Amino acid sequence: MKSLLKHLKKYWFLALLASGFMVAEVYVDLYQPRMMQRIVDEGILGISSGGVSNLDLVISTGVRMLLIVILGGLCGIGSALFTNITGQNYGNDIRKACFERVMHLSFEQTDRFSTGSLITRITNDVTQLQQLVMQVIRGFVRCLMFFIGGTAALLSLDLSFGVIVACAFPLILIDIIFVVWRTNPLFTVLQESLDRLNSIIQENVAGIRVVKAFVQEKREAERFGEANRHLVDTQFTVQVMLSFLRPVMNIVLNIAVVGILYVGSVQVKQGDVAPGMVMAAITYISQILNGMMMLAMIFQTLSRGMASARRLGEVLDTESSIVHDETLSPAAGGTAGTVSFRGVRFAYAANGKTVLHHIDLDIAAGETLAIIGATGCGKTTLVSLIPRFYDAAAGRVLVDGTDVRAWDPAALREKVTVCLQKSELFSTTIRDNIAIGRPGASQQADGFIRQQPQGYDTPVAERGMSLSGGQRQRIAIARALLKRSEILIFDDSTSALDLKTEAKLYEALSRDYADVTKIIIAQRIASVQNADRIVVLDGGTIAACGSHRELMASSPIYRDIYDSQLREEATA
Repeated sequence: MKSLLKHLKKYWFLALLASGFMVAEVYVDLYQPRMMQRIVDEGILGISSGGVSNLDLVISTGVRMLLIVILGGLCGIGSALFTNITGQNYGNDIRKACFERVMHLSFEQTDRFSTGSLITRITNDVTQLQQLVMQVIRGFVRCLMFFIGGTAALLSLDLSFGVIVACAFPLILIDIIFVVWRTNPLFTVLQESLDRLNSIIQENVAGIRVVKAFVQEKREAERFGEANRHLVDTQFTVQVMLSFLRPVMNIVLNIAVVGILYVGSVQVKQGDVAPGMVMAAITYISQILNGMMMLAMIFQTLSRGMASARRLGEVLDTESSIVHDETLSPAAGGTAGTVSFRGVRFAYAANGKTVLHHIDLDIAAGETLAIIGATGCGKTTLVSLIPRFYDAAAGRVLVDGTDVRAWDPAALREKVTVCLQKSELFSTTIRDNIAIGRPGASQQADGFIRQQPQGYDTPVAERGMSLSGGQRQRIAIARALLKRSEILIFDDSTSALDLKTEAKLYEALSRDYADVTKIIIAQRIASVQNADRIVVLDGGTIAACGSHRELMASSPIYRDIYDSQLREEATA
């Protein structure tokens, strides 16, 4: 919560101005019944002048009322203006702060929150918190002023009217407490239901081709319907509880008005009060109880806003687990481009299953190291430890002879480039997608890019869906090569390329990137057999390591992979 309040502090003056204008507006509303009382008692009934009406008094007081109402309206506009400026800017700051925090979280932390939940928090929860701030600045001040000021004004007319307020107030308070108590836990459930709904939408929009290819539209519609039904049921329960609020308060309000009329009529008959005073009392008690009714709505917003605030606080208060460990000192005289694994073990926090065991490996600067193995053996996990996408559970990973935890994460990732099998492209131009690594264009992708309608300025659809899989991979590879890092990791990123293009790529790597350390994950032995060394991973451990010729002679696992691929090619 401290992180949320920190962003609100900078707008304290605007919030104060909004509250000040609201106080002035409410004061005008509270002053009007007095003027109306004067018009009725003195101007129309002429109580102090022997029953003679005073038209001049009616006109002059009416003109003053009109001017005061205009002044109150201007104050209301000022209050609304400064409240919106405060709320909108605060929501904008929180939204940007949450997005920035998400960008710095580790993969493990973002997995824990889930994509749908993070989207809900940055959009819907921020809106709820923004509404809460605006309600507190404007609505709460209004309610409080009406209750305190209206009660004081009512008692100043006649103390007997205060008895009616004293009887009505506990009934309204019980109604508010009951509804808030029943609905408060439901708002967290409501936001979690929205998380689930957003996750399903995000999954289906991203995987729409899979859904259609496997004719799963009906199944996904049912899954969405179930999540949506849970959301609607929760919203319905909340609305049913809230539906009790206003009718009960209206009943209490009308009973209070009847009480004022009864007491007032008795006192008018006895000559203790004037009719205009009764009219003023009715207005004041309506203002008081309407203020209480508005307060009940604010408590509803407060409950929902506090649930959203807790969820946003979880994001803002989550420090990235990937931080620079200042207790570790950089190694002196380390060779640039080297990578070492020392007794590394890794397990994903989600299931606790150990993926890598006792990994010991040294990769020399400028070396081309290939990693091969069965699906799920830990190849991607192993290379993900180098740029610290994850941290090892045990052991050490070193880059340039220095523990990766001693590196500033940004500086470390400047030294390492990762090109993934799934080519993530952004909905901008081809040029901008390539220039993420460094401004320019790669000849690896140049051929097909120039064939596009607008060349490098051709727009790319969301997630690169306007391009083929091979074209997306070529753009991703060009992006990686342009960055020109000391360590280049290809995580099965040539799987969609034809053999001729793949061969040209590896030829270019050998010729133009001889000084760059290259780590290549591949499924095809043909793609890696010319590497300096090949690591065979099996069950999360290094089963063998050596050149293609050495492994063919010494590693049964490698020979099995080689023979099975030869058989597949012969069958094809």
